[in-house]
Amino acid sequence: MALRKPAGLKPGDTIGFFSPSSAATAWAPRRFERARAFLEGQGFRLKAGSLTGERDHWRSGSIAGRAAELNALIRDPEVRAIMSVIGGSNSNSLLPYVDYEGLREDPKIIVGYSDVTALLLGIHAQTGLVTFYGPALVASFGELPPLVDETLAGFRQICLAREASAPHTLPTPTHWTDERLDWENQSRAKLCQPNRLVSVGSGRVRGRLMGGNLNTLAGIWGSPFMPQIKQGDILLLEDSLKSAQTVERAFAHLKLCGVFDRIGALILGKHERFDDEGSGKQPLDILLEVVGEPGFPILAEFDCAHTHPMLTVPLGIEAELDLDRQTLTLCEPWLR
Repeated sequence: MALRKPAGLKPGDTIGFFSPSSAATAWAPRRFERARAFLEGQGFRLKAGSLTGERDHWRSGSIAGRAAELNALIRDPEVRAIMSVIGGSNSNSLLPYVDYEGLREDPKIIVGYSDVTALLLGIHAQTGLVTFYGPALVASFGELPPLVDETLAGFRQICLAREASAPHTLPTPTHWTDERLDWENQSRAKLCQPNRLVSVGSGRVRGRLMGGNLNTLAGIWGSPFMPQIKQGDILLLEDSLKSAQTVERAFAHLKLCGVFDRIGALILGKHERFDDEGSGKQPLDILLEVVGEPGFPILAEFDCAHTHPMLTVPLGIEAELDLDRQTLTLCEPWLR
Protein backbone atom coordinates (compact mmCIF):
# COMPACT_ATOMS: atom_id res chain seq x y z
CA MET A 1 0.00 0.00 0.00
CA ALA A 2 1.32 3.42 -0.94
CA LEU A 3 2.30 5.72 1.90
CA ARG A 4 -0.11 8.63 2.34
CA LYS A 5 1.03 11.82 4.03
CA PRO A 6 -1.18 14.54 5.51
CA ALA A 7 -0.67 18.25 4.99
CA GLY A 8 1.05 20.12 7.81
CA LEU A 9 -0.80 22.52 10.06
CA LYS A 10 -0.80 26.23 9.27
CA PRO A 11 -1.50 29.16 11.60
CA GLY A 12 -5.20 29.36 12.34
CA ASP A 13 -5.94 25.77 11.27
CA THR A 14 -8.57 23.77 13.13
CA ILE A 15 -7.71 20.82 15.37
CA GLY A 16 -10.67 18.58 16.13
CA PHE A 17 -10.57 16.57 19.35
CA PHE A 18 -12.38 13.37 20.21
CA SER A 19 -12.82 10.90 23.08
CA PRO A 20 -12.25 7.40 21.67
CA SER A 21 -12.30 5.67 25.05
CA SER A 22 -12.03 7.42 28.42
CA ALA A 23 -14.17 10.47 29.20
CA ALA A 24 -11.51 12.91 30.41
CA THR A 25 -13.46 16.01 29.36
CA ALA A 26 -16.12 14.90 31.88
CA TRP A 27 -13.98 13.69 34.80
CA ALA A 28 -11.19 16.27 34.45
CA PRO A 29 -13.05 19.42 33.33
CA ARG A 30 -10.57 21.92 34.81
CA ARG A 31 -7.59 20.28 33.13
CA PHE A 32 -9.60 20.05 29.90
CA GLU A 33 -10.39 23.76 29.92
CA ARG A 34 -6.75 24.60 30.67
CA ALA A 35 -5.64 22.45 27.73
CA ARG A 36 -8.14 24.01 25.36
CA ALA A 37 -7.16 27.53 26.39
CA PHE A 38 -3.47 26.68 26.00
CA LEU A 39 -3.78 25.42 22.42
CA GLU A 40 -6.11 28.23 21.42
CA GLY A 41 -3.53 30.60 22.81
CA GLN A 42 -1.04 29.15 20.32
CA GLY A 43 -3.22 30.27 17.42
CA PHE A 44 -5.07 27.03 16.71
CA ARG A 45 -8.82 26.80 16.39
CA LEU A 46 -10.32 23.87 18.27
CA LYS A 47 -13.42 21.92 17.33
CA ALA A 48 -15.04 19.77 20.00
CA GLY A 49 -16.14 16.25 19.23
CA SER A 50 -19.77 15.39 19.92
CA LEU A 51 -18.97 13.47 23.12
CA THR A 52 -17.19 16.38 24.81
CA GLY A 53 -18.39 16.53 28.41
CA GLU A 54 -20.20 13.20 28.10
CA ARG A 55 -19.62 10.05 30.15
CA ASP A 56 -20.98 6.52 29.89
CA HIS A 57 -19.61 4.67 32.93
CA TRP A 58 -16.10 3.48 31.91
CA ARG A 59 -16.10 5.33 28.58
CA SER A 60 -17.19 8.49 26.83
CA GLY A 61 -20.06 6.89 24.93
CA SER A 62 -21.27 3.81 23.12
CA ILE A 63 -19.17 2.23 20.40
CA ALA A 64 -21.50 3.67 17.76
CA GLY A 65 -21.39 7.10 19.39
CA ARG A 66 -17.62 7.17 19.64
CA ALA A 67 -17.22 6.05 16.03
CA ALA A 68 -19.69 8.71 14.89
CA GLU A 69 -17.75 11.38 16.79
CA LEU A 70 -14.49 10.44 15.05
CA ASN A 71 -16.08 10.08 11.63
CA ALA A 72 -17.68 13.50 11.85
CA LEU A 73 -14.22 15.03 12.32
CA ILE A 74 -12.78 12.93 9.50
CA ARG A 75 -15.52 14.19 7.15
CA ASP A 76 -15.25 17.84 8.21
CA PRO A 77 -13.09 19.65 5.60
CA GLU A 78 -12.35 22.44 8.09
CA VAL A 79 -10.60 20.04 10.47
CA ARG A 80 -6.94 19.57 9.51
CA ALA A 81 -5.78 17.54 12.50
CA ILE A 82 -7.61 15.16 14.81
CA MET A 83 -6.27 14.79 18.35
CA SER A 84 -7.44 12.39 21.02
CA VAL A 85 -8.48 13.81 24.38
CA ILE A 86 -6.83 10.89 26.21
CA GLY A 87 -6.53 7.12 25.85
CA GLY A 88 -8.28 4.52 27.97
CA SER A 89 -8.85 0.83 27.20
CA ASN A 90 -11.33 0.47 24.36
CA SER A 91 -10.26 2.45 21.28
CA ASN A 92 -9.97 -0.83 19.35
CA SER A 93 -13.78 -1.15 19.48
CA LEU A 94 -14.03 1.65 16.90
CA LEU A 95 -11.82 0.07 14.23
CA PRO A 96 -14.53 -1.70 12.17
CA TYR A 97 -16.51 1.55 11.90
CA VAL A 98 -13.92 4.21 11.03
CA ASP A 99 -14.42 6.06 7.73
CA TYR A 100 -11.16 4.96 6.10
CA GLU A 101 -12.31 6.11 2.67
CA GLY A 102 -12.80 9.59 4.07
CA LEU A 103 -9.18 9.62 5.24
CA ARG A 104 -7.97 8.34 1.88
CA GLU A 105 -9.78 11.20 0.16
CA ASP A 106 -8.75 13.85 2.68
CA PRO A 107 -5.64 12.75 4.64
CA LYS A 108 -5.35 14.51 8.01
CA ILE A 109 -2.97 14.50 10.91
CA ILE A 110 -4.17 11.91 13.44
CA VAL A 111 -2.36 12.22 16.78
CA GLY A 112 -2.56 10.53 20.16
CA TYR A 113 -0.90 7.89 22.27
CA SER A 114 -1.49 5.06 24.74
CA ASP A 115 -4.73 3.19 23.93
CA VAL A 116 -5.12 5.36 20.80
CA THR A 117 -2.32 3.19 19.38
CA ALA A 118 -5.13 0.93 18.14
CA LEU A 119 -6.50 3.73 15.95
CA LEU A 120 -3.12 5.04 14.81
CA LEU A 121 -2.01 1.60 13.64
CA GLY A 122 -5.43 0.56 12.36
CA ILE A 123 -5.72 3.68 10.22
CA HIS A 124 -2.19 3.18 8.89
CA ALA A 125 -2.91 -0.47 8.08
CA GLN A 126 -6.12 0.37 6.23
CA THR A 127 -5.06 3.54 4.40
CA GLY A 128 -1.26 3.82 4.40
CA LEU A 129 -1.61 7.18 6.16
CA VAL A 130 1.30 8.36 8.29
CA THR A 131 -0.09 8.75 11.83
CA PHE A 132 1.50 10.47 14.81
CA TYR A 133 2.37 9.01 18.21
CA GLY A 134 2.24 12.14 20.26
CA PRO A 135 0.35 14.34 22.70
CA ALA A 136 -3.30 14.07 23.67
CA LEU A 137 -5.32 17.18 24.44
CA VAL A 138 -6.14 16.76 28.13
CA ALA A 139 -3.33 14.43 29.18
CA SER A 140 -0.54 16.41 27.51
CA PHE A 141 -1.63 20.00 26.93
CA GLY A 142 -3.41 20.27 30.26
CA GLU A 143 -0.01 20.03 31.99
CA LEU A 144 1.54 23.15 33.52
CA PRO A 145 4.61 25.03 32.24
CA PRO A 146 7.42 24.51 31.56
CA LEU A 147 6.72 20.88 30.59
CA VAL A 148 3.68 21.70 28.46
CA ASP A 149 5.76 24.19 26.48
CA GLU A 150 8.37 21.55 25.71
CA THR A 151 5.71 19.06 24.57
CA LEU A 152 4.22 21.79 22.38
CA ALA A 153 7.63 22.50 20.83
CA GLY A 154 7.97 18.83 19.83
CA PHE A 155 4.46 18.81 18.38
CA ARG A 156 5.10 21.96 16.36
CA GLN A 157 8.38 20.63 14.95
CA ILE A 158 6.58 17.60 13.54
CA CYS A 159 3.07 18.82 12.70
CA LEU A 160 3.48 22.41 11.51
CA ALA A 161 4.14 22.74 7.80
CA ARG A 162 6.68 25.54 8.17
CA GLU A 163 8.75 23.71 10.81
CA ALA A 164 8.73 20.12 9.54
CA SER A 165 11.52 19.08 7.19
CA ALA A 166 13.61 15.96 6.69
CA PRO A 167 16.08 14.88 7.83
CA HIS A 168 15.10 15.85 11.36
CA THR A 169 16.76 14.59 14.54
CA LEU A 170 14.40 14.54 17.48
CA PRO A 171 15.74 16.50 20.46
CA THR A 172 16.44 14.76 23.76
CA PRO A 173 14.90 16.66 26.68
CA THR A 174 17.34 17.62 29.42
CA HIS A 175 14.90 16.49 32.12
CA TRP A 176 11.71 14.49 32.58
CA THR A 177 9.07 13.55 35.15
CA ASP A 178 6.47 10.92 35.92
CA GLU A 179 5.29 12.55 39.14
CA ARG A 180 1.57 11.98 39.70
CA LEU A 181 -0.48 14.95 40.88
CA ASP A 182 -4.21 15.46 41.19
CA TRP A 183 -5.18 16.74 37.73
CA GLU A 184 -8.08 18.85 38.95
CA ASN A 185 -6.16 20.53 41.77
CA GLN A 186 -2.64 20.74 40.36
CA SER A 187 -1.14 24.10 41.33
CA ARG A 188 2.59 23.64 40.70
CA ALA A 189 4.92 22.31 38.07
CA LYS A 190 5.90 18.66 38.45
CA LEU A 191 9.30 17.84 39.92
CA CYS A 192 11.79 16.72 37.28
CA GLN A 193 14.96 14.65 37.18
CA PRO A 194 17.90 14.70 34.77
CA ASN A 195 17.37 12.73 31.59
CA ARG A 196 19.48 9.71 30.66
CA LEU A 197 18.93 7.40 27.70
CA VAL A 198 20.35 3.87 27.70
CA SER A 199 21.89 2.11 24.68
CA VAL A 200 22.20 -1.64 24.28
CA GLY A 201 24.46 -2.19 21.27
CA SER A 202 26.06 0.36 18.99
CA GLY A 203 26.05 1.70 15.46
CA ARG A 204 23.22 2.97 13.27
CA VAL A 205 20.10 1.22 12.02
CA ARG A 206 17.78 2.51 9.33
CA GLY A 207 14.25 1.20 8.86
CA ARG A 208 10.55 1.89 8.96
CA LEU A 209 9.39 3.36 12.28
CA MET A 210 6.39 1.52 13.71
CA GLY A 211 4.82 0.75 17.07
CA GLY A 212 3.14 2.39 20.04
CA ASN A 213 1.72 1.26 23.37
CA LEU A 214 2.89 -2.21 24.33
CA ASN A 215 -0.27 -3.62 25.90
CA THR A 216 -2.61 -2.01 23.38
CA LEU A 217 -0.96 -4.06 20.61
CA ALA A 218 -2.50 -7.23 22.04
CA GLY A 219 -5.98 -5.82 21.36
CA ILE A 220 -5.39 -5.63 17.59
CA TRP A 221 -2.81 -8.37 17.07
CA GLY A 222 -3.68 -10.79 14.28
CA SER A 223 -6.40 -8.50 12.89
CA PRO A 224 -6.45 -6.53 9.62
CA PHE A 225 -5.86 -3.42 11.75
CA MET A 226 -2.38 -4.43 12.92
CA PRO A 227 0.35 -3.49 10.44
CA GLN A 228 2.71 -6.35 9.76
CA ILE A 229 6.03 -5.90 11.54
CA LYS A 230 8.51 -6.19 8.69
CA GLN A 231 12.11 -7.27 8.46
CA GLY A 232 14.34 -4.40 9.58
CA ASP A 233 11.63 -2.24 11.20
CA ILE A 234 12.51 0.09 14.06
CA LEU A 235 9.92 -0.82 16.69
CA LEU A 236 8.77 1.76 19.26
CA LEU A 237 7.24 0.38 22.48
CA GLU A 238 6.14 2.19 25.64
CA ASP A 239 3.71 1.67 28.50
CA SER A 240 2.40 3.16 31.72
CA LEU A 241 1.41 2.09 35.23
CA LYS A 242 2.02 -1.60 34.58
CA SER A 243 3.55 -4.27 36.81
CA ALA A 244 6.62 -6.36 36.12
CA GLN A 245 4.52 -9.46 35.48
CA THR A 246 2.32 -7.67 32.96
CA VAL A 247 5.33 -6.27 31.11
CA GLU A 248 6.98 -9.70 30.99
CA ARG A 249 3.82 -11.20 29.51
CA ALA A 250 3.59 -8.49 26.84
CA PHE A 251 7.25 -8.85 25.82
CA ALA A 252 6.90 -12.64 25.77
CA HIS A 253 3.89 -12.31 23.47
CA LEU A 254 5.96 -10.41 20.92
CA LYS A 255 8.74 -12.99 21.18
CA LEU A 256 6.30 -15.84 20.61
CA CYS A 257 4.98 -14.02 17.53
CA GLY A 258 8.48 -13.79 16.08
CA VAL A 259 8.66 -10.00 16.27
CA PHE A 260 12.13 -9.94 17.79
CA ASP A 261 13.42 -12.10 14.94
CA ARG A 262 12.39 -9.50 12.36
CA ILE A 263 13.05 -6.04 13.73
CA GLY A 264 16.22 -4.09 13.03
CA ALA A 265 16.15 -2.09 16.26
CA LEU A 266 13.92 -1.32 19.23
CA ILE A 267 13.11 1.97 20.95
CA LEU A 268 11.80 1.49 24.49
CA GLY A 269 10.02 4.50 25.93
CA LYS A 270 10.05 5.58 29.54
CA HIS A 271 7.55 3.66 31.69
CA GLU A 272 5.45 5.96 33.87
CA ARG A 273 5.35 4.77 37.51
CA PHE A 274 6.53 1.24 36.74
CA ASP A 275 5.74 -1.32 39.47
CA ASP A 276 8.77 -3.59 39.74
CA GLU A 277 6.95 -5.73 42.36
CA GLY A 278 10.00 -5.64 44.61
CA SER A 279 12.32 -7.10 41.98
CA GLY A 280 14.49 -4.06 41.40
CA LYS A 281 14.10 -4.74 37.67
CA GLN A 282 13.26 -2.12 35.07
CA PRO A 283 11.36 -2.82 31.81
CA LEU A 284 14.67 -3.02 29.91
CA ASP A 285 15.90 -5.74 32.30
CA ILE A 286 12.74 -7.74 31.71
CA LEU A 287 12.97 -7.27 27.95
CA LEU A 288 16.53 -8.58 27.91
CA GLU A 289 15.52 -11.58 30.02
CA VAL A 290 12.70 -12.40 27.60
CA VAL A 291 14.75 -11.86 24.46
CA GLY A 292 18.04 -13.34 25.65
CA GLU A 293 21.03 -12.07 23.70
CA PRO A 294 19.31 -9.51 21.44
CA GLY A 295 20.02 -9.66 17.73
CA PHE A 296 19.10 -5.98 17.47
CA PRO A 297 20.20 -2.80 19.26
CA ILE A 298 17.95 -1.08 21.80
CA LEU A 299 17.61 2.56 22.80
CA ALA A 300 15.77 2.70 26.12
CA GLU A 301 14.24 5.49 28.21
CA PHE A 302 13.10 7.37 25.09
CA ASP A 303 10.82 10.36 25.64
CA CYS A 304 7.85 9.49 23.44
CA ALA A 305 5.88 8.03 26.31
CA HIS A 306 3.39 8.76 29.10
CA THR A 307 5.99 10.93 30.83
CA HIS A 308 6.53 14.67 30.39
CA PRO A 309 7.74 16.26 28.18
CA MET A 310 6.59 14.12 25.28
CA LEU A 311 8.08 14.03 21.79
CA THR A 312 5.89 13.55 18.69
CA VAL A 313 6.87 10.71 16.35
CA PRO A 314 5.44 9.97 12.87
CA LEU A 315 4.69 6.28 12.32
CA GLY A 316 5.26 4.56 8.99
CA ILE A 317 8.22 6.54 7.65
CA GLU A 318 11.92 5.76 7.24
CA ALA A 319 14.05 6.66 10.25
CA GLU A 320 17.58 6.12 11.51
CA LEU A 321 18.46 5.14 15.06
CA ASP A 322 22.00 6.02 16.16
CA LEU A 323 22.92 4.06 19.29
CA ASP A 324 26.20 5.86 19.85
CA ARG A 325 24.71 9.37 19.69
CA GLN A 326 21.42 8.10 21.20
CA THR A 327 19.35 9.89 18.59
CA LEU A 328 16.41 9.14 16.31
CA THR A 329 16.45 10.91 12.94
CA LEU A 330 13.44 11.06 10.60
CA CYS A 331 14.87 10.43 7.13
CA GLU A 332 11.97 11.17 4.78
CA PRO A 333 9.22 13.80 4.70
CA TRP A 334 6.20 12.85 6.79
CA LEU A 335 3.98 15.70 5.56
CA ARG A 336 3.03 16.67 2.05
